[in-house]
Amino acid sequence: MDAQVRRTSTRRSKHLSRPERFQPAEPILRKKESTPWDSWVLFSLIVTFWAPSPLLSSVGGLRDKASQQAWREKIALCSIAIILSGIVCFMTVGFTPVTCPASKVKSDEYLRFDENPGVVGILGWQFSVLRSKVDKVNFYQLANQGNGQDATGYFTRHLNLIKACQAPALQRFAAVRQNFCANTSAIQQPCIVGDLTLKTLVGIQLLNTTKKVGYDWNQLSDRRLKNYMVINDKVLNMDLYLENNQRNPSDAVDTAIRSVVFNGHSEGGKDATRLFFSRKDLKSAVSCLTLKYIAGYIDKGTAGCFVSELVLYVALTVVLGVVMTRFLMAIVFTWFISDHLVKEPKTVEQVRSPQELPSEAEQTGDAARWIRQNEFGIVTEDITMDSIGNDLYTILLVACYSEGEEGLRITCESMASTTYPDDRKLLFLVCDGVITGIGNSQSTPDICVSFMRLLPGYENPQPKSYIAVGEGNKRHNRAKIYAGHFPYKNRLIPMITVVKCGNIEEQGSSKPGNRGKRDSQTMLMHFFSRVTYNDRMTEFDYDLFTTCHYLMGVTPDVFETILMVDADTKVYPNSLRLLINCMCNDPLIMGLCGETKIANKRDSWITAIQVFEYYINHHLSKSFESVFGGVTCLPGCFCMYRLKVRKGDDDWVPLIVKPEVVIEYSQDKVETLHQKNLLLLGEDRFLSTLMLRNFPYRKMMFCPQAICKTVVPDELKVLLSQRRRWINATVHNLMELLVYISWMAIYLLALPVWNFVLPIYAYWHFDDFSWGETRKVEGEEGEGEGDNNGNHEGEFDSSKVPIKRWQDWEKARLRRVRRHEEQLRRYPPPYA
Repeated sequence: MDAQVRRTSTRRSKHLSRPERFQPAEPILRKKESTPWDSWVLFSLIVTFWAPSPLLSSVGGLRDKASQQAWREKIALCSIAIILSGIVCFMTVGFTPVTCPASKVKSDEYLRFDENPGVVGILGWQFSVLRSKVDKVNFYQLANQGNGQDATGYFTRHLNLIKACQAPALQRFAAVRQNFCANTSAIQQPCIVGDLTLKTLVGIQLLNTTKKVGYDWNQLSDRRLKNYMVINDKVLNMDLYLENNQRNPSDAVDTAIRSVVFNGHSEGGKDATRLFFSRKDLKSAVSCLTLKYIAGYIDKGTAGCFVSELVLYVALTVVLGVVMTRFLMAIVFTWFISDHLVKEPKTVEQVRSPQELPSEAEQTGDAARWIRQNEFGIVTEDITMDSIGNDLYTILLVACYSEGEEGLRITCESMASTTYPDDRKLLFLVCDGVITGIGNSQSTPDICVSFMRLLPGYENPQPKSYIAVGEGNKRHNRAKIYAGHFPYKNRLIPMITVVKCGNIEEQGSSKPGNRGKRDSQTMLMHFFSRVTYNDRMTEFDYDLFTTCHYLMGVTPDVFETILMVDADTKVYPNSLRLLINCMCNDPLIMGLCGETKIANKRDSWITAIQVFEYYINHHLSKSFESVFGGVTCLPGCFCMYRLKVRKGDDDWVPLIVKPEVVIEYSQDKVETLHQKNLLLLGEDRFLSTLMLRNFPYRKMMFCPQAICKTVVPDELKVLLSQRRRWINATVHNLMELLVYISWMAIYLLALPVWNFVLPIYAYWHFDDFSWGETRKVEGEEGEGEGDNNGNHEGEFDSSKVPIKRWQDWEKARLRRVRRHEEQLRRYPPPYA
């Protein structure tokens, strides 16, 4: 044993400080009791007002207060989910019909030009000619020339035109026009004489369709409408004007009409709005031109239709943008970043210059033996960073419950077969209680121990007490520690099996010692936390410490990483090496996971539908999150955490063993619905949440090259049960990771304060040099600290600040010392 003690190692030259001496991080799960006036409790009571407590107790079978409150919170959460789903459905399906109803849609508000047979356009309205009288006008022949064509110019108008065109420059537009009568090929009857009004049109029994003539910009580009132009939203037919009026360069209106209509192109559809409304002499002609030459309207939607289309396109752009961004960033991570992380790290010789490397005499002589005393009072040989290199000491944790021999052996053999030095990995199995699974002839602890070649003295270990995750007497648990080796292909891999056997009161129960997977994890987390901080240990901790020391030849403080796998997982041989490479290449990485593939993908259609879901969840979601170093969930079936990270040659930064993380993750009182979803259903995701929250500047990453296979549910009821746990845990953990969304909303509402009020106040007080209301002291009125420092008070006396050379200061000091000694010699104190 003394030889083992001499080979033990410790790399700390100083103990780490307990976090209680500093400001602790605010816990995610507060331990304060909920009161009836809590906002969430009050909201849940309001939502479930229709279910009083007596009703829940008598009908629902929820007799205790905690169960009733959990049920109320469940209904409240479901109601929020329903409301949010309703909002999404409304925005997807109902928003457009509400903001842009069918009566406001462009194609329904207007009858399109050239799309409706048997109609003509007059005064911008479409009229049917199917039942019109032909004793005066042959509307049939007119309609046959083109569906929806404008016939306004063929009618004579008097009074309205005279009023609108009374300016001298516009008199020619008010002239009576009977062009329709001259077109003998189009009309065989006498013309209409008089004002063209809707009453006149009804008099000739044209059926008003109550629809306007609608043109879009594409139609106005038609060569048949080459002389059309647009002012505001009205389309004007300038055919008759251009046919019967010569160019007049001195006429501003004529020049404007021709410049817009022709504009160097044969097509029409020109928008004259800006031109006519930008000049006073042209603006006065708008009413006159519109009244005489109107042919229809630009077919445009309402503001509501515009908003609905805008929302639709914005939503489509955002969704497609997010999907494409995630896809592209996932490709970048997989093709570039991950390949760099898994490369073999550089050795110390490659990193350091020859001047920094120890000499041959230092390596072989006494100087290479850095002797120091560790926290247990044992003089040991120090293992330096150089001696460890890139082969970090690693715990391979397998949490077992009721698995059979075949599954456990596959997992252990896969861990043993990893291409990693056997003396740097410790296979650590934790049996969660003395349990015999269905179909097994042996209990799970007996199966695990049967795999081992036990060390002498560990054939029948005594149970040791530790503080477990549980309530009441369940907080006291005992566990046995079996130490030995796992034989695999002529190799012996160090192995420890911990069997939780329960306290004395629970002996004889169906599952003595069972405390859950979280307890199995926190056993090691508490242990390594106490080792790291040199804290007090339980009986189980001390037994585990001496066992690791005896088995591995080093004290447990040399372990830096822990790989967690489930008992039904098969790890690929190179996975451990790749994960360690990532840890060594980037010291900021505190957690890693590899890709989990499905081992039983062809067992049923239930397993088949999960194959791509697993793939896309890893290679899209986790790859995207890894670009930012923020993977939100490291799956418990295959993940690695840092226990601590190196800081120089002789110091450490604790990570997963940080007391704030360990204590919060090992909470024993789980009362609220939120706590139960976090700690009972999704402990793996909650551990990731804790790490992200406590170490926001470190990274949680995905390593696609490291692969494992696991067995997934092959029945629908099992899949439903699994995903019910996962989805609920995901929702509650995302609620924790979003502890700042509400504050962001408040910040956005306060943007006017930040961007307007504060700058204006600051600019207005450019001549104010006081500290104002900050750092005021008791009894001080008016301005605060530093307010009077710039004021002129009295005169400066330079003699009060003596300035000498340092030799003169030294001579003066020596003179003072001699005078003091002479005074003591002459007048010695009584106590001397």
